[in-house]
Amino acid sequence: MNAFNLNLLSGYDSLEVELKSADDFLKIRETLSRIGVASRRDKVLYQSCHILHKQGRYYLVHFKELFALDGKPTDLSQNDLQRRNTIAKLLSDWGLLIILDPELFTDVAPLTQIKVLSFREKGEWTLATKYSIGKKK
Repeated sequence: MNAFNLNLLSGYDSLEVELKSADDFLKIRETLSRIGVASRRDKVLYQSCHILHKQGRYYLVHFKELFALDGKPTDLSQNDLQRRNTIAKLLSDWGLLIILDPELFTDVAPLTQIKVLSFREKGEWTLATKYSIGKKK
């Protein structure tokens, strides 16, 4: 279901999730800060996805979806959505969330396109975001 009424790509759907408990929001937010696209040479990890709480519902969103929601230009690609879907599947496999309508999000990217830092590695990398929820830039 396209809860955001965005017409970004053919067949676009927003990825709604359910938390196992209210405490999981902060765990998911922290975990997402350690998942993204890496510049290994510079040891910078660019966060790909965020968790969005909107009107009592939760969504896993690619940062380019957030740009679109803000009315900013974006070049969201099918590959961006595939990475989002892969990250959602990882979080689901780890027991952090439940993907609502999982059959809509089977188009995934290979894990080689995503870097997952362990909590221990976090201090060795610069964690960068391209979108900050709730902050004016």
